[in-house]
Amino acid sequence: MTKQRYFTLIIVLGSLTALGPFSIDMYLPGFPAIAKSLHTTTENVALSLSSFFIGISAGQLLYGPLLDRFGRKRPLYFGLSLYIIASIGCYFSGSIQMLIVMRFIQAIGSCAAAVASMAMVRDLFPVKDSAKVFALLILVLGASPLIAPTVGGYVTEAFGWQLIFIILAVISVLISLAVIFVLPESYPPDPSYSLAPGPIINSFLTVLKTPQFYTYAFCGALAFSGLFAYISASPIVFMEVFKVSAKTYGWIFAVLSIGFIGSSQVNSFLVKKYKSEQIVKTVLTVMVGIAVVFLTGSLQGWLGLVGTIVMIFGILCCVGLISPNTSALALAPFEKNAGTASSLLGASQMAIGSMVSVGVSLFKSKSAVPMATIIIVSSAMALVLLLIGTRFIKTKVDAKQGGSLTAH
Repeated sequence: MTKQRYFTLIIVLGSLTALGPFSIDMYLPGFPAIAKSLHTTTENVALSLSSFFIGISAGQLLYGPLLDRFGRKRPLYFGLSLYIIASIGCYFSGSIQMLIVMRFIQAIGSCAAAVASMAMVRDLFPVKDSAKVFALLILVLGASPLIAPTVGGYVTEAFGWQLIFIILAVISVLISLAVIFVLPESYPPDPSYSLAPGPIINSFLTVLKTPQFYTYAFCGALAFSGLFAYISASPIVFMEVFKVSAKTYGWIFAVLSIGFIGSSQVNSFLVKKYKSEQIVKTVLTVMVGIAVVFLTGSLQGWLGLVGTIVMIFGILCCVGLISPNTSALALAPFEKNAGTASSLLGASQMAIGSMVSVGVSLFKSKSAVPMATIIIVSSAMALVLLLIGTRFIKTKVDAKQGGSLTAH
């Protein structure tokens, strides 16, 4: 593979990976405007974010088997088309209930892009490069939190929040064209892969029963939920507690994202010296420590705007280091059915993320305490799972080696 080809594939796969996050980040600054326009509260608007997470979680379980049965591109075309239609539906939403439903459908479409991109990493690149490629995808994905909230803030104030969803539809059209003309079909249709409920369930169970998968997939998902807690709570914390404008919120979001993006790129250098499992264990321990300080400071009122930003920055740095390594380790044992494994990996992240998002909404607290509480609980659970789960891994497949375990 030439360097130019490698670069092109990373850009397209990264764009697919970023579609879901872009759909989240761009409309966050519009929460107060949406609440005013639809005559509801920002907490209820946050439920449209929760429905998006739920849709992605459920949709990934759907697309995993389809990607293994029909190849990568046909299910991807369907998902992108559904996303475009739902984005237009969001534009015309006249009630919070309709917006919540349209966001759910939009998520079903966008998760085809997320699952397909992860599976295609496993298809197109050597397994020894997995952690590095995932880190590069995060770099492309980083355009979302750097650009989307800022653009969303300006668009909301200048033209209204509805235009955001037209922009998302246009972005999806451009990505679809890139998939058609640039992205190869990396996995041919497999007629032997059954779509009957029994074989599909057995396929999922086989993956779930693999100690290396469930240890690193759920550990990574719990750690990653810190990002969801931040995304769900940040509009309330920054725009209602600290009274910053939508534009300022967009810039704060962009600055904080540097922690997540930058640390994921530092990981590319760390994996050359250390094993992925060593990085995960060390950084997760640090994340728990930061979360303790964050919660204590929030409860005692020690943290103002700057202190809260610093704490969140540290949390996001940890997530950026943990995520590519847990993803690579979870997928390493699988080859033929990478689509199924990828869908379960993504579904676990989004299922826990949706619960976290709903949890933030239920707190009804105008402070950073709900965010900090959820982060400390989830990161501590991730560390416990890691310490216990690794004891059950009898034959570990290193993220730099790969394997060929099949699930059907």
